[in-house]
Amino acid sequence: MAPKPRAGILDIPIYKGGDAKATGGARVFKLSSNENPLGASPLAREAYEAAVETLPTYPDGHWTKLRQAIASRYGLDPERILCGCGSDEFLFTFARGYLNSGDEAIYTRYGFSIYPIATLQAGGVPVIAEETDLRADVDCILAAVTPKTRIVFLANPNNPTGTYLTSAELRRLHAGLRPDILLVLDAAYAEFVKRNDYSAGIELVAESENVVMTRTFSKIYGLAAIRIGWAYAPQSVVDTFHRLRPPFNLSHAAIMAGAAAMADEKFLTDSVDFNARELDRLTRELGKLGLVAADSVANFILLRFPNTPGKNAQDADAYLRARGLVVRAMGSYCLPDCLRLSVGPEEANGLVIAALTEFMQA
Repeated sequence: MAPKPRAGILDIPIYKGGDAKATGGARVFKLSSNENPLGASPLAREAYEAAVETLPTYPDGHWTKLRQAIASRYGLDPERILCGCGSDEFLFTFARGYLNSGDEAIYTRYGFSIYPIATLQAGGVPVIAEETDLRADVDCILAAVTPKTRIVFLANPNNPTGTYLTSAELRRLHAGLRPDILLVLDAAYAEFVKRNDYSAGIELVAESENVVMTRTFSKIYGLAAIRIGWAYAPQSVVDTFHRLRPPFNLSHAAIMAGAAAMADEKFLTDSVDFNARELDRLTRELGKLGLVAADSVANFILLRFPNTPGKNAQDADAYLRARGLVVRAMGSYCLPDCLRLSVGPEEANGLVIAALTEFMQA
C-alpha cells in the first residue's frame, strides 16, 4: 500500500507553462511565455559566468548584494526587501503563512492561475471576484470579502489580459479592506507600463502594514531561467517570510546576475522601448482584424477569435503552430475563445501579423 498525500492534494490543478513546440517544420518562435525577445542583460550574463568560481561555497543566505542593488535603484529600505526563487515563491509562501484551513483568498476571474493553486496548497479556499470588460473591478473584489478572507491576490498589470488598475483604484481597494487582510500586489510586468496613472504599489507598501508588492527578473530583465524575484513588504511580513523560506533559496549566480541586471540601465531602456514599439505595432495591425480583446500595457496581447468553425481560437492556434509560431491557448483561464501572444522578436511579430491576416481572410 503506497503512502497517501494529504487530503485534497490530488485535487489541486497542475500549473502548465507555455509550450515551446510547433507542429510544422518551420523555424520555431516561442511566443507563449512572455519572455524578453532581446535576451538577457549583458551585465547579468557576465556576472553569471563569473559566478562559476564560487561553485564549492554556499551562497549568501541574506542576498546582500541583490538587496542593495534593488534598494539603490528604487530608494528603498533594504531591510524590507525580500528575494525569492521567482515571484512565485512569494505567492506560495504568503499563502502558507497567512491562510489557515478554510480561510479564503480572493483573486479576479482572469487572474494568474498560480493564485488558486497556492491557496489550495495551503488548505485555503480560492474565491473568484468577477471582472468587468477583462479588467479587475474594485467593487467586485470588495463584495467578495467575507469574515474568512485573509488574502487578496491582484496581478497589476494582469496576466493574461494585460489590463491594469490605476493608482487611485488600488488605494480605494486597500481602503476597503480590513487591516487583517493581506493585499498582495503582483507587479511582474510593472516595468513595461507607460501610463501616468499607474503605480506598482511601492508607496502603498511604505504606508501600510498589510500590503506587499512582488516583482520578477524573468520578464524585463530576461532572467527567467535562473528564477529571481523580489518583494517589498512590511517588517511583519518580512519576518514571516524568513521563517518559512528555505535557508538558501537563491544561488550565488542568481544573486550576482540579478544585482548586475538591476544596474543595467541601457538594457532596461532598450527592452522597454522595444516592447512599446512592437506592442503598438501588434495592437494596431491585429486590431484591424478585430482580434485584440483588451488594451494591454504589458509585453503580451490577448486575442479573441470568433466562435466560428475554421476561424476559432483552436483553429488559429493550429494554423500558427504549423508555421512555427507558438502562442498560449487560454482555455485553462476560462477564455476558450482567446489566445495570448507574447511580444516577440521583430521578425516573429511580422510573421504573426501576416499569418493571422491570411487566416482571417482565407
